[in-house]
Amino acid sequence: MILTKKTSTLLLSASLLLSSSELILSPAQANVPLVVPAGNRLQIQPTIPNASATRTKSFNRTYERKFQHILNVLKRESRLIRNIKKVASLYNIDPVHILGAIIGEHTYNYDSLDSAQGYYMKALQYAKIPISFQHDGEKVWSFTERPQFKSCRREETSNSRWRCYELVWNTTFMGKTIGAVRYPQEPFHRAFFRPMFAGQSFGLGQITPLTALKMNDMVSSISGLPKLSSKDASGLYKTVMDPNKSIHYTAAVLRDAINAYKKVANVDISENPGITSTLYNLGNPWERAISYRNKRRITPAHLPRENYYGWLINERIDELKAILR
Repeated sequence: MILTKKTSTLLLSASLLLSSSELILSPAQANVPLVVPAGNRLQIQPTIPNASATRTKSFNRTYERKFQHILNVLKRESRLIRNIKKVASLYNIDPVHILGAIIGEHTYNYDSLDSAQGYYMKALQYAKIPISFQHDGEKVWSFTERPQFKSCRREETSNSRWRCYELVWNTTFMGKTIGAVRYPQEPFHRAFFRPMFAGQSFGLGQITPLTALKMNDMVSSISGLPKLSSKDASGLYKTVMDPNKSIHYTAAVLRDAINAYKKVANVDISENPGITSTLYNLGNPWERAISYRNKRRITPAHLPRENYYGWLINERIDELKAILR
């Protein structure tokens, strides 16, 4: 369900009209007539993107080898697993969803370190680097003070506010010339959240800075962690690189995806880690929930389908669950 740029922009706009409450929804609070059952809908794994294949091949790895490596790292990290269970309980999700997101990232998008401590040491290194979120010398927090973003600043949650910033960037700035400035044909997160050599996603759950800022309110209200600031890039990186803190953001992203599909499409995806992992991989769950809802209007029995990333998680779910025992 990868969306075209035009469709994604339209759906993002529509999704912002929804009351995208970040409160945890219990089964008693939502009428969910369709529960997505466990397991894959597709018999064969969907095609893996070329970028992932190229990256894996360049390091002389295989997906199976990377899968086993992150699995072994997690098996050794009993303290981290205990914390994952605790955090999952706070966000009212099965901890296997968090494992699915982490294992998928390290199988297809990143080579894992050999221990959770390795991520924490990297967090301390990032905290010492003077970096900021900016484009062509203009800080993102200053950029979003422009009149074009006025309506976004009225949004009540960090999630809806930063999604609104994305929408305004897509429709007003991206690829356009305003005054004497030509803005790049790049999405918001690439234009402003790729400082120096730092890359785009970080830590055990490979969280992007923009995703962390979206989940700011939910994480703060549920976990009690201090709120992140776009003005403090180093502090944000230190947080998302710390395994014990970053799993809160991973859990929040998964919770948000479950909430989106419940509220928008009246569908419960909480029993299918492959679907939540797919959404974790693709992002924009509220927009994708709208797209899925529209498909269901034509074909009511249509169920969400996993991508290559989520397919692996469902296919190997017993190995993930074994780590939690």
